[in-house]
Parts: sequence; structure tokens; C-alpha cells
Amino acid sequence: MAAKVANYGPEVMRMAEKQFLLMVLDKQWKDHLLSLDHLRQIITLRAFGQRDPLIEFKIEAFDLFKQMEALRRAETTMLLSRVEIRAVNPEEIQAPVRQPTNIREIRQDPAAGNGVDESPMPPPGQTPQQPPKQQPFRHAAGSGLDPADPATWGKVPRNAPCPCGSGRKYKHCHGKLA
Repeated sequence: MAAKVANYGPEVMRMAEKQFLLMVLDKQWKDHLLSLDHLRQIITLRAFGQRDPLIEFKIEAFDLFKQMEALRRAETTMLLSRVEIRAVNPEEIQAPVRQPTNIREIRQDPAAGNGVDESPMPPPGQTPQQPPKQQPFRHAAGSGLDPADPATWGKVPRNAPCPCGSGRKYKHCHGKLA
């Protein structure tokens, strides 16, 4: 390892160590979670042997974790001992050029009708026009609304304030389903 550090430089080897450690740790952690899932499924059989499944699970899970740690150390060391870093000229490295893509959000909205936004996408560099915000349901003051007579209320949205003036939502006041 000392020869590799001297050959490639401490910064390059440190970055390689980090990358290999993260790669191995990610793989080992996924395998560990899978093992815990399998253990959870079979641990209930220990109850037939008059053993507490929770305590047995904790003991087995801790043993699996220790095995994962040992395997992580061994695999990381093995990969670092076998690594050979090729020096590449900085001129050969090209950053990928990303072209802007036109992305359109399609969502299901019951108020929008068929659920597909048919508005054309603006050219790159321009901001899309925002649709006007929907105003909350309000009763007009001079609309002939009689708070005591539900027949004059018309169609009231379920989450709107109840026109009777109680301050509760319509669905919890006069809009309750029988």
C-alpha cells in the first residue's frame, strides 16, 4: 500500500479508498438487510422451542452485523490490494455535454378533465406560463344567500366553510352524509 501511495499520490489513493469503501459498504448493507428480512421470517419457529423470539432475533441480528463488518473489512482490503490506477491525461477527460430536455408533467387531476396537460412546452430559456391559481370557494355577499335556508345555497364544495355561518366545513356541518 505504501508503494501505491508513493506511486499514485496520497490524494488519489485516499479517493480510491473512499470509493471502494462506499461501494463495498453499500453492497454489504443491502445483503445485511436481506438477511435480516429472512431472519425475521424464520425466527418465529424459535417459539416452538420455548425460546423468546425477540431475544433470539436480537442475538442473531447482532451476529449477522459482526459478520458483515468483518466481511466489509476483508473485501475492502482485497479490492485495495488489487487496484491498479491508470493515469489519464486531463485533456482526454471530457465532461458529458447535457442537452436541455423538454419535460412535461402529466398528472391525474379530477378538476382538469382528462388529466393530461395539453399546453405546449416553451422553447428552452423561457419560463412556462403558470396557470391561474384557483380561488377558494366564497359566497358572494349579495347573492341572495340565506344562511337559514339551505335551498338557496346551491352546490357547496365539501371543504368550503358551511354557509350557515357555523365556521365548520360544509362536509362536517350541513353536508354530512346520512
